[in-house]
Amino acid sequence: MSRIAYVNGRYLAHSEASVHIEDRGYQFSDGVYEVFGVRDGLLMDEEYHLERLQRSLRELQIAMPMALAPLRQIIRHVVRRNALRNGMIYLQVTRGVAGRDHPFPSPSVRPAIVITAKRLNEERVRQAISKGVSVITMPDQRWARRDIKSVSLLANILAKQAAREAGAYEAWLVDQNGMVTEGSSTNAWIVDQNGRLVTRSLGSEILPGVTRRVLLEAARSEGIEIVERAFSVDEARNASEAFISASSAIIIPVVRIDGQVIGNGRPGGLTIRLRAAYDAASKIG
Repeated sequence: MSRIAYVNGRYLAHSEASVHIEDRGYQFSDGVYEVFGVRDGLLMDEEYHLERLQRSLRELQIAMPMALAPLRQIIRHVVRRNALRNGMIYLQVTRGVAGRDHPFPSPSVRPAIVITAKRLNEERVRQAISKGVSVITMPDQRWARRDIKSVSLLANILAKQAAREAGAYEAWLVDQNGMVTEGSSTNAWIVDQNGRLVTRSLGSEILPGVTRRVLLEAARSEGIEIVERAFSVDEARNASEAFISASSAIIIPVVRIDGQVIGNGRPGGLTIRLRAAYDAASKIG
């Protein structure tokens, strides 16, 4: 079955879908995106993703491409047209098409929107969850507004490539004070020696992850003590457990950081417990 994409009001074969060469997303990375998880054909935490999408657009002064009601319908139609059971919906909104000039177009142009579907490599995710993964650490060289889910991801892909070349699953990015911010495409978590769940507090340094938000809700419902603060690379290497979170795989245990074994080298008990608790806290529909 061929993949179907939605591009600026049209449903097109994925292989034929395209945007204008003067789309400001292509010219300037002048846009934002969201990735919705899909489980059993249903969207995961849709409201939180749409809330974050609207916030990112406001921060960049880009208008919503349409009202929420038709947008929800189109997203679901892309799920159905692609017969997507487990995977991801990628949604991108840019400022639109205009002659190449750095200032915002005047008068304003219509925002451009692209929505595509991707199936999840379920076997790869199962292996990562059951065995755990390794991460490397490296300096965080991204721009200062990481809280905006911008399509400008050059520093992120360089970090992800460095992880791949090192035989690792992910790269944890480290600020100038030696504190972990987040992964190149994930949020970073540890469990300290006192059994407390630790993750960096929200701010311009990290993306406000939707899965992060739901996991915090799940942890509170389980009575798990939560500490939202920065943690150092040394603290992470000496943690009893560590994991990463993202919409694509929810929780993946981290069993090595820069080659050093974390805990007993296997997915930790709190990590496994929290992954199970996520299902009860997640909003699927």
